[in-house]
Amino acid sequence: MAQEYKHILVPVDGSKEAELAFKKAVAVAKRNGADTELRLLHVVDTRAFQNISSFDTSMVEQVTETAKKTLDKYIDYAKERGVENASYSIEYGAPKTIIARDMPKEMGADLIMIGATGLNAVERILIGSVTEFVTRTAICDVLVVRTDLDNKPIENPKKRRF
Repeated sequence: MAQEYKHILVPVDGSKEAELAFKKAVAVAKRNGADTELRLLHVVDTRAFQNISSFDTSMVEQVTETAKKTLDKYIDYAKERGVENASYSIEYGAPKTIIARDMPKEMGADLIMIGATGLNAVERILIGSVTEFVTRTAICDVLVVRTDLDNKPIENPKKRRF
């Protein structure tokens, strides 16, 4: 008996890794049937704005508008490929807990498909990786996407090995 996932959550942040996770999630959703829910999630990290002295709500609104445009394109992509039950949410707060716990609980997610981190080793030590946190603490299964659509390793020329 094959495992079927019916409520798939895909966090997207504009990175190439997140886009690949999304595209693979579309394929998984399609294979699992028409009643499979594909939910995209973009989290606006409001903590990033706390230290800006000239902070105003227009900054958050601008980030939100940019995210909506990207998410609308992603939804169109999913629907063009036969995934009708696709939607998105934009949330505000700490990405790690929203992705790992809050949204999966709210939507009843049974799978999170997330892109591999784009951070190098030093950045991971200093700030931590959202992907790493999600894989350790999520309340459902997590699939970390590390390959492109042809299942070849993602080439990232900016990544340095230490």
